[in-house]
Amino acid sequence: MPDAYERHLVPVFFRPFAADLAGRAAALRPGRVLELAAGTGALTSALLAALPGASVVATDLNDAMVAAGSAREPGAEWRQADAQRLPFGDGDFDLVVCQFGVMFFPDRPAAYAEVRRVLAPHGHFLFNSWGPLASHGFGAAFQTALEEAMPDGAPSFLDDVPHGYTDPATVTADLTTAGLTPTATEQLTLPGTADSAASVATGLLTGTPVSATVGVRDDAQAIQAAVTRRMTDLLGSGPVTAPMTATVYTARRD
Repeated sequence: MPDAYERHLVPVFFRPFAADLAGRAAALRPGRVLELAAGTGALTSALLAALPGASVVATDLNDAMVAAGSAREPGAEWRQADAQRLPFGDGDFDLVVCQFGVMFFPDRPAAYAEVRRVLAPHGHFLFNSWGPLASHGFGAAFQTALEEAMPDGAPSFLDDVPHGYTDPATVTADLTTAGLTPTATEQLTLPGTADSAASVATGLLTGTPVSATVGVRDDAQAIQAAVTRRMTDLLGSGPVTAPMTATVYTARRD
């Protein structure tokens, strides 16, 4: 999964937003940075470039992601860590940053309370989350194609999890419950460009938990072919570009 994720999804979905988050992080001038849910290191790489004088600790719950990320971005310190039980001391960091990871936390207020604990006084928490699935050109096309290819019940993972935490009022309430002070909320739409619709289809089918449902079926290859054809119909052939919307949040420990 990490290899498919890195090859097909990271350049298209995550690098554009990583550049944005890294620029926002640099404006805060942190000396000690903790990244949560770092995956294979898209944001890690951008942080290291934008903050050459800072120390960056990158963490992920998944050991395979940590192994892949540490091989790609050895300039950061990599640790396996659960965001709800961080293995760091109180006040260890000036900035905690997370790109498209908070949606996966089982108990977000608990994870945010841990963020508050490891932040120094007046430190910041900077993160983003995807908007509704309909606002993500690639994701929406994929889900349409998948539902057509699997009329007996397509996985709803994209809608339920990556695009399931979209209400800013809910997010700010969770931050407040954890003792953090929300300071900024901004909706941002950026373009993603892929080599082909087929590449995105492959990434979403094999580089996400969708693979657990589709990959075990006898007709998995037929489903992948049908999804690829339909996504190409919807997005076009050759290199394809689509808009992707997310919300960026900043909170502070007082």
